[in-house]
Amino acid sequence: MKKPARKSKIPRPLQSAAAFAMRGALSVPLLVKVDQATTVARSAARVFATSRVNRKKFPRALKNLSDAFPEWAPDRVRETAIRAYEHLFQLGVEILYAPRLITEDGFSRHLGLTNLREGARRIIQGGPTVLISGHVGNWELIGYAVSMLGFPMHAVYRPLDLKPLDDWIRYTRERQGLTLVSKFGAMRELPPVLQAGHPIGLVADQNGGDRGVFVPFFGRLTSTYKSIGLLAMKARASIICGFARRLRSDEPDPEVGLRSVDVGSGHAGGLGFGSPSMRYAAEVVDAFGPEDWEGQPDPLFYLTARYRRAIETMVRRAPEQYLWMHRIWRSRPRHEVEKRPFPAALRAKLESLPWMTAEDLARIMDRSDRDAREGIDYTATRA
Repeated sequence: MKKPARKSKIPRPLQSAAAFAMRGALSVPLLVKVDQATTVARSAARVFATSRVNRKKFPRALKNLSDAFPEWAPDRVRETAIRAYEHLFQLGVEILYAPRLITEDGFSRHLGLTNLREGARRIIQGGPTVLISGHVGNWELIGYAVSMLGFPMHAVYRPLDLKPLDDWIRYTRERQGLTLVSKFGAMRELPPVLQAGHPIGLVADQNGGDRGVFVPFFGRLTSTYKSIGLLAMKARASIICGFARRLRSDEPDPEVGLRSVDVGSGHAGGLGFGSPSMRYAAEVVDAFGPEDWEGQPDPLFYLTARYRRAIETMVRRAPEQYLWMHRIWRSRPRHEVEKRPFPAALRAKLESLPWMTAEDLARIMDRSDRDAREGIDYTATRA
């Protein structure tokens, strides 16, 4: 059954006025250059991160980082958590500037393409294609990159509660060739899009709930939505996992990865940065298709585990650009909740993954046993 979208608490007659006021407030950063706006945003983020106002989410970020990188010293964990807030605030400013800067003529000054050959090949072939990213880097720019290269791109998003503001967001994105599809009813709308050969984009690291597929993520079982894998399997789609990573100010421009690929857009071979502002590199981490999962003992588990592994790779490449304040490991598998031994069937599924090592498996099982013993404080995780 389709889950209904949440209704705005603002009365309908006042929604247009509220949306106009919000748009006015959001336009303030646009009065200065992007570099100046992002500098202010980063400074504000460092203050906010450790403030009393943020006393619940900052400790969660520290805990998540410590779980993901147990070998890190506390000072490094703390600084990375603060930098994650800097990234989030800077990202908010960059999203405001994106419609102005990421245009057909200007996007190559801000977004370099690297290691995209295999992903581009699969898109050019014209079959069903699912592009997967996580809440790392600038996930909006992935959709922009594909649409600017001349491919009709559909991206799943969560509609804003305030409809006039949501209409504005849709307009600013769709005028760049990016079609937004509401997450409410997306599984009904997306199959025809895939069959028509249009790529779709999904941010796929959300918590999948108690009924999700539990696969490894930083050595700990995490719940992931089944619907993404089922959609890809039904369409026999290629899956391309990638992200847009913000480059450091001292980092050289990435090598263009499409010089030998004719994408039919006129951009390939001419990409390169002409401005130091808002510099990103779009990178493909993994690309695979039905030929990889159809021979697996549990195709859905394999497919889900593989793209979760790709998202972990993205995060490891830029840990300060991930939203660690989110409830990454909120839902737990039934055997942990009921404090039962690690299921033999789940162990067999993990062992069947081609990249799984004995050391990785031991870490996952040890962590699962510890979670089962310690239990989960749902009051804290759901706050």
